[in-house]
Amino acid sequence: APTDPLARFSALTREWFAGTFVEPTAAQAQAWQAIADGEHTLVIAPTGSGKTLAAFLWAIDRLAGAPAAQKGTRVLYISPLKALAVDVERNLRTPLTGITRIAERTGVPAPDISVGVRSGDTPPNRRRELITKPPDILITTPESLFLMLTSAARETLASVQTVIVDEVHAVAGTKRGAHLALSLERLDALLSRPAQRIGLSATVRPPEEVARFLAG
Repeated sequence: APTDPLARFSALTREWFAGTFVEPTAAQAQAWQAIADGEHTLVIAPTGSGKTLAAFLWAIDRLAGAPAAQKGTRVLYISPLKALAVDVERNLRTPLTGITRIAERTGVPAPDISVGVRSGDTPPNRRRELITKPPDILITTPESLFLMLTSAARETLASVQTVIVDEVHAVAGTKRGAHLALSLERLDALLSRPAQRIGLSATVRPPEEVARFLAG
């Protein structure tokens, strides 16, 4: 029998998923296998296949299972589209709220996971706040990541374990993509071990090009 794609998740996450969806999509089932193995993973699937949730759910599950030893962002979500960031935050709040509710109901400690957004529109006082109290999950754009890496904010990224690059097909092979690739290398140079990279992409040809861009 095929193994359950949710087998490697915690009981809380499994319960939330099973109560919310009929079953994982093919994209999710395949993605979780590779992501759980710690590999750089490129998820190529059409819109609506749940690929954003595929990347996030594993990251949330890991954060919930391992409280931070030091303060700092552990999951970095990079979106080239600003409008997408709002959408993503919603995508993230739903499982977080759901998992918290189940924890409360079953009397298990609820995971305490914070989310922050930093883009070109983030006011200076909010940016300072993101430095003094870095969120566990930071949603940002390629340009804001570049600015963070060249400022005092880079210290908050020294504990990043997972980098999720959304719409990776939109930047691979562009000038913006070249800048982002450089930023990702600079980020890895800050870390004690390179971050796991997860790319989310619409259907692209040839996929090898995008995979090469993602893995660096």
